[in-house]
Amino acid sequence: MSSKQRVVIIDRKNANINSLKNAIQHVSDFHLSVSSDMKEIQKADFLVLAGVGAFGDGMADLIEKDLVDGLINQALIKKKPFLGICLGMQMLFSESEEKGINKGLNLIEGKVKYLDLDPSYRIPHVGWNNIEYEEDKKIFNGLGPDKNFYFVHSLSAQCDEKNIIAKVDYDKKITAAVQKDNILGFQFHPEKSQGNGMILLRNFLSGRYYDA
Repeated sequence: MSSKQRVVIIDRKNANINSLKNAIQHVSDFHLSVSSDMKEIQKADFLVLAGVGAFGDGMADLIEKDLVDGLINQALIKKKPFLGICLGMQMLFSESEEKGINKGLNLIEGKVKYLDLDPSYRIPHVGWNNIEYEEDKKIFNGLGPDKNFYFVHSLSAQCDEKNIIAKVDYDKKITAAVQKDNILGFQFHPEKSQGNGMILLRNFLSGRYYDA
C-alpha cells in the first residue's frame, strides 16, 4: 500500500480539470485521482471541488451522484483540507442567485450574487488582476510583490468579512478568496495563474494553511 498522501478532485460534469491535474502533479508527488466514488473520496487526505458553468447545474450533479452529505461530512466533521475553485468556491456557500435561487453546500454561510458593476466594466470579469490579501493567512506564504491571478466569473460571493481573505478591485472590491478553518475557496484559477497559482496550491497541499 502506498504511503503517499491522496488528493481527490471531485469528478463532476464540466469540471474542466486537466490543467488542475497537471498543476497538482507539478507541485506534489501525492497520489492524485479524479472520482465521484464516495469510498474513494473518504480515503482522500485533500479534496478539491472545481468547475465551470452554472451553479444550479453543478449542485444538481452533486445531488445526482449522492455526494452532498458525504462532502459536507468530509469538510465539517472529518475536517479534511477542502478547496473550492471558481464555481467550486461558489458552491461552498449557502445559495446562489444564478438562474434562480439554488441551494449550495452551505459550508460557508453566504450568498453568491451577480456582479453589479459600472457599465464600463466588462462582465464576465475575465483576465489577470492583482489581489489584496490578508498578510497573516498562511495560504499566501511565499507570494512576492506580484499578486496577479487569472479570473473568469460573472458572480461573486458575499459573506461575513471574517471569512474573506482576499479581494480583487474590479470597479469595486470583489471577493477573491475565502477561508473558514480547513475550508478554502479561490474565485480565481490557481492552475491558470502560473507561478503564483503554484505557490497557493503547494501551500494548500502542505496542510499547514490553517490551525487544526
